[in-house]
Amino acid sequence: MIRTENLTKSFGDHLAVDRLTLDINAGEVFGFLGPNGAGKTTTIRMLSSLISPSAGRATVMGYEVGRDDQQIRRHVGILTETPGMYDRLSARRNLTIFARLYEVEAVDRQVEKYLRLLGLWERRDDAVGEFSKGMRQKLAIARALLHEPPVLFLDEPTAALDPEASRLVHDFISELRSEGRTIFLCTHNLDEADRLCDRVAVFKTHLRVVDTPGRLRRQVYGRQVVFHLAGAAEPYLALARALPFVSAAEAEAGKLILTLDDPEGHNPDIVRALVAAGADIQFVGELRYSLEDVYLQLVKDDATPAT
Repeated sequence: MIRTENLTKSFGDHLAVDRLTLDINAGEVFGFLGPNGAGKTTTIRMLSSLISPSAGRATVMGYEVGRDDQQIRRHVGILTETPGMYDRLSARRNLTIFARLYEVEAVDRQVEKYLRLLGLWERRDDAVGEFSKGMRQKLAIARALLHEPPVLFLDEPTAALDPEASRLVHDFISELRSEGRTIFLCTHNLDEADRLCDRVAVFKTHLRVVDTPGRLRRQVYGRQVVFHLAGAAEPYLALARALPFVSAAEAEAGKLILTLDDPEGHNPDIVRALVAAGADIQFVGELRYSLEDVYLQLVKDDATPAT
């Protein structure tokens, strides 16, 4: 659905995107994660044919960036980080203008549909200049969806939204995925990416890693099981390290923390060995790392990018 090969963008001497190669599947919610200035928005602008690459190539739905730009713009929806609106016009008038530009059929029906879905129908005739930042963000999301695009580029879609509105957008994204839409999601909200994305890419000028959130956790931390003991854990550390299926072990107060490839298969063996050695096990649980933990670990040694 979306493919890039060595996609590169420079602004003068500043390299914003360096030889990006990606393959994003149809119907996938793909998270694009990175710090400010990493080149995420520049990538979205290239893929939506708003700016041209300096080198490399990209296709969206088989259309080539730089050659089929008009077709790409017809088939994608885009929410930019700072969406512009006509402040003196009403919300309904704003959407009507863009619906006509997209040559949407049944303009009034589509405008009403998305104003209602995003909770703006009661404010439909108010000037957008009177809207809060969160309301403007929701209106911009409605604008991106008016022409029912199969591909959506969302740059920080829940920025400035309160928890209730963010939940609405999250549900909306999940519904769009169930309809088979392809969603390219840039976000600083790593919990959001963890819950919504099929795969994520960690990006900082060039691509660091691409995988599912679950596999990234295992790649960075492995699977760690915590055995909570009634008493000190240190006396059992040597026993645990001697087991062939334990790749790492540490003791912390009354906890024995073991890294395993297959906890489901080997936890019973460990429990039996510990009990035989005199350990009093209170309970066993797997240590869960957040996607934020993984992300910070992956980028912690990188130099800060230029802005």
